[in-house]
Amino acid sequence: MILEHSIFLLTLFVFSLSIHFWGSSCRESPTIYEALKSNGLPMGLFPKGVTNFSLDDSGRFQVYLDHACNAKFEDELHYDQIVSGNLTYGQIVELSGISVQDLFLWFSVKSIWVDIPSSGLIYFDVGVVSKQFSLSSFETPRDCLASSVPKILSRKLGHHEPNHQEPLRGVL
Repeated sequence: MILEHSIFLLTLFVFSLSIHFWGSSCRESPTIYEALKSNGLPMGLFPKGVTNFSLDDSGRFQVYLDHACNAKFEDELHYDQIVSGNLTYGQIVELSGISVQDLFLWFSVKSIWVDIPSSGLIYFDVGVVSKQFSLSSFETPRDCLASSVPKILSRKLGHHEPNHQEPLRGVL
């Protein structure tokens, strides 16, 4: 009887250890949505359809989508097939692969940040100006429809794009 009880306890102990280690290994690889949330950003900054992502200890990340696509928020956002940047608490800097449409023109988003979460605002920097959106618009990941790459208007001061007049300032 004591032997059976000891075997039962040993089996229970091994089983609980295996569950603990299995659960720990699952938590070591958060999704991009969980990484955003744990860094004070809304999960909906990236659309549904993320197939893979990498995030290193310095916060540098790459997000992989099946295809380039557009998602509708207050304005339309375009996501390249690969989006990269540097994630720190409350912001993404050195961003590439996301563009925002405003007044029928597309602008590359350079950074995204939330200053004060209680303000309910999130900001998208396109170089010369930034645009604010309602933080609630980005609470959940949106569907993203396949799309070709939009023609991006450069916002660098004094830089001329072919077939464009003077760069726009303060449009957003």
